[in-house]
Amino acid sequence: MMDNEIRATPEQLGVRPSAALAQQFLIHAFGWMFAGLLITAGVAAIVQSSPALTSMIGRNYWLLFFGQLALVFVISGAIRRISATVALALFFLYAASIGLTIGLIVQYYTGASVTAAFLAASAMFGAAAVYGATTRRSLASMGAILFMALIGLLVAMVVNLFLQSPAVTWLISIIGVVIFTGLTAWDVQRIQNGTYASTIGSMEKGAVIGALALYLNFINLFLFLLRLTGGRR
Repeated sequence: MMDNEIRATPEQLGVRPSAALAQQFLIHAFGWMFAGLLITAGVAAIVQSSPALTSMIGRNYWLLFFGQLALVFVISGAIRRISATVALALFFLYAASIGLTIGLIVQYYTGASVTAAFLAASAMFGAAAVYGATTRRSLASMGAILFMALIGLLVAMVVNLFLQSPAVTWLISIIGVVIFTGLTAWDVQRIQNGTYASTIGSMEKGAVIGALALYLNFINLFLFLLRLTGGRR
């Protein structure tokens, strides 16, 4: 089968993998996701302990931001052409770069509020993941709606860069929490159904893309909750 040939996903065919295979899909994706979070946490801790590193990141924040976007596009766009090992290495590089950003951001909030936001994000992420893995209802249609809502959210965030409205920031944060909670359930179901693995044609690469999706959902949940409830220093 050629790489550019359209593959029907299990979701489109209305079939489900065996329970054992579905469990493998989830274990691999969540395993790499948690590894990525550990890398992010480690790098963030290093940033917080180094004023010089914090200053350097602050001066190059937008360069770092666009570099992170480029990494996501490279991983997603080249996943069929690169090996699973390279894809995983790029994912870990991305997680380390996010650690630089997180290490800078959390310094503006109190330690208690950072912990509270992390625990709240963990609880919401966990609940959404369990729902996505256990529900018998197809969440395919919900994914399309959430994707359109995400585009609208990004546009609102860009506009608010110029408005600098606290009310709009608060509203964006609430909507962001709702969107990424929903995306977590949707992504978990897609991972479990084998959609990522089938689309890419590799269980290992599908696990990396699934891990990236879950990682992005958790990080965004945490940041939106921190912005919504965090106490400023």
